[in-house]
Amino acid sequence: MLDALLRPRSIAVVGASRQSDTIGYQILDNLVRNGFNGAIYPVNPHAAVIHSIRAYPGVEAIPDPVDLAIIVVRKQFVLDVAEECGRKGVKGLCVITAGFAEVGGEGVERERRLMEVVRRYGMRMVGPNCMGLLNTDPEVSMLATFTPSMPPHGPVALVSQSGAMGQSILDYAEELGIGIHQFVSVGNKPDVSGNDLLEYWADDPKVRAILMYLESFGNPRRFFRIAQQLTRRKPVFVVKAGRTAAGARAASSHTAALAGTDLAADVLMQQCGVVRAQTVEELFDYAMAFPRLPLPKGDRVAIVSNAGGPAIILADACESAGLRIVELAAETQAAIRRRVPDEATVRNPVDLIASATAATYRDVLTLVLGDPSIDAVIASFIPPLGIQARDVAEAIVQAAATRRDIPLIAVLLGRNGVPAGLKELVDAGIPGYVFPESAVRALAALNRYRTWLERPVGSVQRFPADREAAAAIIEGARRERREKLTEGEALAMLDAYGIPTAPWRVVGSKEEAVRGAAAVGFPVVLKVISRALVHKSDVGGVVMDLGSEQEVRDGYARLLDRVRERAGVAAEAVLVQRLIAGGRETIVGSTRDAKAGPLIMFGLGGLFVEVLKDVVFRVQPLTDVDAREMVRAIRGWRLLEGVRGETSVDLVSLEEILQRVSQLVSEHEGVMEMDINPLVAFPDRVLALDARFKVAL
Repeated sequence: MLDALLRPRSIAVVGASRQSDTIGYQILDNLVRNGFNGAIYPVNPHAAVIHSIRAYPGVEAIPDPVDLAIIVVRKQFVLDVAEECGRKGVKGLCVITAGFAEVGGEGVERERRLMEVVRRYGMRMVGPNCMGLLNTDPEVSMLATFTPSMPPHGPVALVSQSGAMGQSILDYAEELGIGIHQFVSVGNKPDVSGNDLLEYWADDPKVRAILMYLESFGNPRRFFRIAQQLTRRKPVFVVKAGRTAAGARAASSHTAALAGTDLAADVLMQQCGVVRAQTVEELFDYAMAFPRLPLPKGDRVAIVSNAGGPAIILADACESAGLRIVELAAETQAAIRRRVPDEATVRNPVDLIASATAATYRDVLTLVLGDPSIDAVIASFIPPLGIQARDVAEAIVQAAATRRDIPLIAVLLGRNGVPAGLKELVDAGIPGYVFPESAVRALAALNRYRTWLERPVGSVQRFPADREAAAAIIEGARRERREKLTEGEALAMLDAYGIPTAPWRVVGSKEEAVRGAAAVGFPVVLKVISRALVHKSDVGGVVMDLGSEQEVRDGYARLLDRVRERAGVAAEAVLVQRLIAGGRETIVGSTRDAKAGPLIMFGLGGLFVEVLKDVVFRVQPLTDVDAREMVRAIRGWRLLEGVRGETSVDLVSLEEILQRVSQLVSEHEGVMEMDINPLVAFPDRVLALDARFKVAL
């Protein structure tokens, strides 16, 4: 429990100061001025009274229990203060002081020793190197930060990994009137992390939405598990910095090459229902809407405006965001026509023209909100001469009151700066925006969250597999210090996990090749096996469409000669495989992210993966619902579904193979990368023709 940090009954400010330009003074002053509902104990060995409050030379000198100690002393004294807090029985520490792991060197060791103290005494710690925390709940009223901003009380919880960004976000929340329930600046987060706060806020009924500014995921897998459950109850929005990297590691598989530097974070958040914002501005677009509005029942949007330009911008933005601008019911259009001039447009978007009054807005919005073909409404207004924005804002409020179950978002465009009327809208619980795109972004996020809540949870399937055989293949490669499995070993890995392969044999002579071809069935393909080759086709290491024993003999000799001449290597063995013609080529693969673990990929295979890069990723483990969505999420989905009368490929088998690959990489941590390419799909079956594995040594 984190109550000692966020709902303390008593706080000691260790390093409290009389000097107004110090953090120790600012935090104490903020606690006093904002009426903290508990005891406050300044700690300073050189002052008897600070801020008209009795001060103490040390924490242990305080006669009463202390829940939370806010530490603002110099870095070299922090460990001694933490030790004293532990002896005193303090339950929570908030270490504002910097100079720990973030500076490297001896700071890393200093932070390690601090954590030893924290764990020894069973305390919980926010920081070090943070700006503090706050709780606006009137029962607590705690502003324990060195920023003077105390945002209004509300249903939003906020965590920031950056103190500077945290201060900026709090200032922005105060300006926009967004109510913050609790805020935590986690700093270096060696103890209390964003994951801990997600678990804490999950059970707080006063928190209805969670905002996060992150620079890194300390434990992405734990975040994934927590967020998957949490987002079914309340929305989570994340701005994550660090989308790009100066360089990317070399990758030996298509899957690893296509997994960009920030892909794991994107996929992880998408798969657990978290809404990712690209900017802080976008984060607050969402925060304005979610706690105030009901979720739409669908994606059908109506636009009501007094100007054609903004209406067109809104309509385009809606279509781009996956929202539909649908026709209003004939009865609604007729009722609107009776209230507007002939020049007005009563279809969707509704253009009331510049002469529209506040009363016209109220009446038309009321009619549109009552239309059964509409799931959400955007009201846009740009002030013409003689009509006041505040009057229109009041009209929007009145119309919204007639249908509390339909989300209504307002866009008030101003000629000079922030337009009038926005505050009135926000105070009435209606999100108001100054740009059309912001309103659409928020509404689209509401709709995506609705679809997430309606999405089946799914289950992780377990399939029969020869785990020991697969482990033996990996161990054999490790003994030989080989990162890459041979083609025969790769196909054997697939066979061990029940992934269908085109019949194959590994042979070591011309006559073995003939017998192997007879066993797998003509026509066949011969592929050279050599640990020295990466792309065998580039050096003529593949011979296609051999339909007789003699053709196999000739092809075998030709294959070995070509590889020797072009690559200067001798074949170690040859793979004989039945030639499979036709079908749709797909690719399934996996790459292992350093923190998020295995990512599973699906897309169009063969040359398509190199040219079009039409692929999607998900985090392992895959549920049956994840696998189904992956197959249907690629741009070329229609090629698999069947176009112009063609029969659909075996989608069920594709989905099952994705889940089998997920199981394979979960049971063998040594598999770093893998591709099945091509994985050929037919209407009645799916077959793997080629595979590539990279294992950890």
